[in-house]
Amino acid sequence: MVEDLDQNYQKAGYHAHQTWGNRPAVILIDFAKAYFDANSPLFGGEGCQIALENSVMLADAARSANVPVIFTEVKYQPGGSDGGAFYAKVPALSCFDAGSETQKLMPPLEIKKNDILISKQYPSGFFGTSLASTLHFMNIDTLLLCGVTTSGCVRATCIDSISHGFVTLVVEDGVGDRADEPHNANLFDMSAKYADLITTKAAIKYFGSLR
Repeated sequence: MVEDLDQNYQKAGYHAHQTWGNRPAVILIDFAKAYFDANSPLFGGEGCQIALENSVMLADAARSANVPVIFTEVKYQPGGSDGGAFYAKVPALSCFDAGSETQKLMPPLEIKKNDILISKQYPSGFFGTSLASTLHFMNIDTLLLCGVTTSGCVRATCIDSISHGFVTLVVEDGVGDRADEPHNANLFDMSAKYADLITTKAAIKYFGSLR
């Protein structure tokens, strides 16, 4: 007998809700112009645009609540000499060569006073960066992830986030992908194993409840 998927996951205890902490931070993952330029090979369309709009609102709400806002960017030396096997595997990563217009942060997002920028060469915001050390020094216990793409750098950062001991929340309307199928499949899987899903509206309410 083949079990229903929901029954199978329920039996395993997947999608369990976590206890959110009192010291959250917002991570805005890779909102580069490459995902918003229709001529770019990484163009993400409507899904990425919705994520951008919601993330602008969430970042402003976080700053007003004194919740740290941290940006990640992908950035390579021109030609990708520091990009390793990832750069070789995905030719479109040349969009993130230093000096390229497509590498720059997409407006209306902007890095404001006290925000932090983490540069990286690989999918996860944690891999090969100072992100974990910075967060632990700040006594952060909970991370809210926004960004692009859901199936790529958001997922990679999500898995590393819980692996580093952070309660991890994925802002489901603050992340986007080029198609619904990878977006929804990865949201489902992250919710099952690594993170709670939260809307922008609920995240802003969460900030208002902090002591």
